[in-house]
Amino acid sequence: MKTRWYKDAVFYQIYPRSFCDSNGDGIGDIRGIISKLDYLKELGVNAVWLSPVYKSPNDDNGYDISDYRDINPEFGTLDDWKEMISEMHKRGIRLVMDLVVNHTSDEHEWFKQSRSSVDNPYRDYYIWRKGRGKDGKRPPNNWTSRFTGKAWEYDETTGEWYLHLFSKKQPDLNWDNPKVRQEVVDICNYWFDLGVDGFRCDVITYISKEEGLPNGKFNPVMCGDEHFVLGPHIHEYLNEVNQKSWSKYDTMIVGEAIGCKYANAPELIGESRNELDSAITFELMDVDMWMSFLPIKFNLKKFKSVQSGWQALPADCWPTLYYENHDQPRSITRYGNGFGFYRNQLGKMLAISYFMLRGTPYVYQGQEIGMTNIRLKPEEYVDIMATRVFGLVKKLCPPLMPVAKWAMSKRARDHARTPMQWENKTGAGFTDGKPWMKINSNLGEINVKTEEYNPNSILNFYKKLIAFRKGNAIIRDGSYTEYFNSNRKVYCYKRELDGKGFIVICNFKEKNVVFNVDSIPNARGAKLVCSTWDKQDEQLGDSILLKPYEGVIYSYGTDEDYAKYFSVALNETVTPGKGTKATFEGGAKTNAKKAEETEEIPDTAVIEESVAVAVPQEAVKVESVTVIPDAADAADVLDSAAEEAESDKAENDKAE
Repeated sequence: MKTRWYKDAVFYQIYPRSFCDSNGDGIGDIRGIISKLDYLKELGVNAVWLSPVYKSPNDDNGYDISDYRDINPEFGTLDDWKEMISEMHKRGIRLVMDLVVNHTSDEHEWFKQSRSSVDNPYRDYYIWRKGRGKDGKRPPNNWTSRFTGKAWEYDETTGEWYLHLFSKKQPDLNWDNPKVRQEVVDICNYWFDLGVDGFRCDVITYISKEEGLPNGKFNPVMCGDEHFVLGPHIHEYLNEVNQKSWSKYDTMIVGEAIGCKYANAPELIGESRNELDSAITFELMDVDMWMSFLPIKFNLKKFKSVQSGWQALPADCWPTLYYENHDQPRSITRYGNGFGFYRNQLGKMLAISYFMLRGTPYVYQGQEIGMTNIRLKPEEYVDIMATRVFGLVKKLCPPLMPVAKWAMSKRARDHARTPMQWENKTGAGFTDGKPWMKINSNLGEINVKTEEYNPNSILNFYKKLIAFRKGNAIIRDGSYTEYFNSNRKVYCYKRELDGKGFIVICNFKEKNVVFNVDSIPNARGAKLVCSTWDKQDEQLGDSILLKPYEGVIYSYGTDEDYAKYFSVALNETVTPGKGTKATFEGGAKTNAKKAEETEEIPDTAVIEESVAVAVPQEAVKVESVTVIPDAADAADVLDSAAEEAESDKAENDKAE
């Protein structure tokens, strides 16, 4: 059976507004994308996920579409788009477009017609209801918007309310109307006929609402979601569009699937279901989140459990692998000290940790050079979610402003949307004009041009890793076994196919760790493929010294020279200072004395025991890992916010 193309693909997500500006207006555009296609080719990616470029009033930066068949003039023209996809295909790069069909813009012609009269043929394209109370001036139910506030807007023209699960300028489509579903089919076929290779379907698990739209249970984040997340007809509707459109082309359909976890994923992405090919889910992203946007302490054990759950799915369920996108903060800041001494090693280790898993990996623009979160004042945030949070807190509970500032500094979507840092000059090589959003001040250190010149950069490591992964059957089809799940510092797993395999070990800590591997089958004598530090020509023994944020790959059972993909010497200039603390992991008691005698290990060490956990590849039914924050998590949120506020105050006092 022929392998579907996306199973050998490496995706690169482009957020067009922030990628490259060709005309100096400060906004990225399609011709800017065209100018960087050779860069993408050299990086090695062979597919692009392009965030919306359709006509839009930009209430939510393009996720509010006013015309599905035309291009936003800010980005260019349809002819520009046609040139772009042609040039992509010439370079062997496929294009997957964002498709936003849970809702439209309120400026879409359908909605203009719909709101004009209760008898208009387009009235039932959207979800309209009479209000509660004698005068009908109370919302039809208690549902709330994902952008805060009520999910209903009163319309004076007809005296009824329309549903919007996002902003009031993003009215929800009524998927119970077969005409709406046919419109979606026609839109998809229109773009397929123009050469598009697939779609990423935005919030696709919201499209089916429970009949009667009953009140929801109290939820401080989004009330009512139990009545529309993975709603009653979701599978029926997706199957219908698949049969009428998606299955007729050589496409990839990936859905943004809120509510989808590895326990229920087969119902949505199993090949026999004929619905989605894959899903972008939030289960991994929620490991360090409370109430959708409040950060909690990163827990590697929970993180690994979620990864292993997805890897344990049956072969006909294809995972999506990502750490960043336009809705998430920068991974190098999120999962480690991205501003620290070992930023280079951290960026590479994170790449290894997910690129060696089964599934399709996604790289978000700037991730390949280690772009970080940005420090912004409340008035400098531009994303609708952040501005609404600040506005709501200021209006309802000003004392919580330090918590809001702290939370947004860690998790706001703005961090991913700062302009791409191409080179160290005014405008960052992104624009010759005034950028639509503030450029990160660290562009002098972090930019493409600097990374290209440095053979040991994060960028050049991504190029090697992508080349190594492409077409590798062990990575694509091999079994997955995780070891030492209870270990809170190291992520260790094995991939194997027909007796050949890779052992992957990643140190998520900013310190030395000695890790015991003698309980891992085939580990002893395994050959080094690559390290994010300076290991060369090394075979694996009973234990391994992992330097700060070090990631390593070892191979066994094969004579293949995989190290050739990483042949440029990784001679790092950074070395741990004298007295750096080491932690012995994985039951390394028997090797501790021997390891301590080496020059690289300090005199003191903490020794911890861990238990190996193997996840069978053939497992079909797995239980979901639910992250339930306890009182300690809430306290951690408040304590961290207080510390941040105190730090800001100290800086301001010093400045004054």
